[in-house]
Amino acid sequence: MNVTTILRRGLAASLLLACAAALAAPAKHVVLISIDGLRPEFYRQTDWPTPNLQELAREGSSSDGVRGIFPTLTYPSHTTLVTGVAPAGHGIRYNTRFSPQGNGLWYVDAADVQAPTLWQALRQAGLTSAAVSWPISKGAPIDYNLPEIWSYTDPYDRTGPIREHATPPGLFDEVERNATGKLRALDLDYRGLAMDENNSRILAYLLRTYRPSLAAIHLVAADSAQHAVGRSGARVNKALATVDKAVGNILDALKQAGLAADTAVIVTGDHGFAAVHTSLSPNVWLRKAGLLPDAPGDGNWRASFHAAGGSAFLRLRDPGDDAALTRVRALLAALPTEQQALFSVVEVEELRREGADPEAVLALAGTSGVLFRNDATGSVLGQASGGAHGHHPDQSGLQTGFIGYGAGFARGGQAGPLALTDIAPVVARLLGIPFAAPCSAQCRALVPSP
Repeated sequence: MNVTTILRRGLAASLLLACAAALAAPAKHVVLISIDGLRPEFYRQTDWPTPNLQELAREGSSSDGVRGIFPTLTYPSHTTLVTGVAPAGHGIRYNTRFSPQGNGLWYVDAADVQAPTLWQALRQAGLTSAAVSWPISKGAPIDYNLPEIWSYTDPYDRTGPIREHATPPGLFDEVERNATGKLRALDLDYRGLAMDENNSRILAYLLRTYRPSLAAIHLVAADSAQHAVGRSGARVNKALATVDKAVGNILDALKQAGLAADTAVIVTGDHGFAAVHTSLSPNVWLRKAGLLPDAPGDGNWRASFHAAGGSAFLRLRDPGDDAALTRVRALLAALPTEQQALFSVVEVEELRREGADPEAVLALAGTSGVLFRNDATGSVLGQASGGAHGHHPDQSGLQTGFIGYGAGFARGGQAGPLALTDIAPVVARLLGIPFAAPCSAQCRALVPSP
């Protein structure tokens, strides 16, 4: 047998395997919709203005709750959604980088993600992907990508940075011509209601035009509203109505493109929400104890808390500085009872089990109503209002939701308890592609083998 014959047979075998995998895949397309701040009651209870979500839940498989990662923050959670691993594994521990000064920059570059992603798995399998406003997707191997990115000099105008970092170049101009019209800063301002509507129109256009195997979108209005006013109120209702309309736009596009029968739609989120009333600044304790100077530099600090919404994580400049850690523990133990009641101490063993920041030596998990701040000066305690997240994933109200609808999902099914780490393996299983993160028992039950 000559080399040419061997190569031909090898190629034929590879093609047969690829065809078999394609035939076995429960879905030809997956649409992954992340609703920032999604809570299960938004589709479980009929008094919320979410007819599309409620219909998807009735007609598909839905869960009473998805356990998040620690901390329950947007950027590490969205990285978990596309890697299937916790922050310790994918490297995005918080929304922002740790800084002893408390002013670390936000993560935006896909190169910072240290675990294999769905984007990479699809490309390796010869399939295409699209993403609109997905966190930490700048430079990701996504075929049609408009990343979530902004300028620090003008953070409320995202149009320029998105245009600059679109993949392929010119994609932003293309969607303006064919999907949205000319976009102004206000049209993509996360504080308003227009952003989700415009982004859903963009994804709808990408679905109709390019028919990617995986299309992902991050909808933000519900998060912005809950941060502003808490878990309920007129503003939350308006935001949810906008989000639900965006979901409807995407569903309509699948029908228009003739993709509905072969598409699995996953609606999930990153975290729930807690109403807050008290702020807590633990770095004030460290400053008063001489562990954190007023202007910390690279080498003149010993301990610093990184505030993460409803939690705060302690780092030491020298990981072996047992004396500093002992000082911090003594400070916490000597606090007035009313301050100790505002948090619980999460020890390093639990942090490791949760897959949280591996450089943290302990964490403070806020009780209901508590929001942490990075401030090292001023008062330890302050007032807070609205809503927050970042708390321990087991705290009441912090779980997010899950709906699986369409190809590969049982109709009217009840999904069991899920973890955020299950979502990426579920997507891979639906598409029939190999993926680094394993499919758990919950994942296998949700999408049985074909």
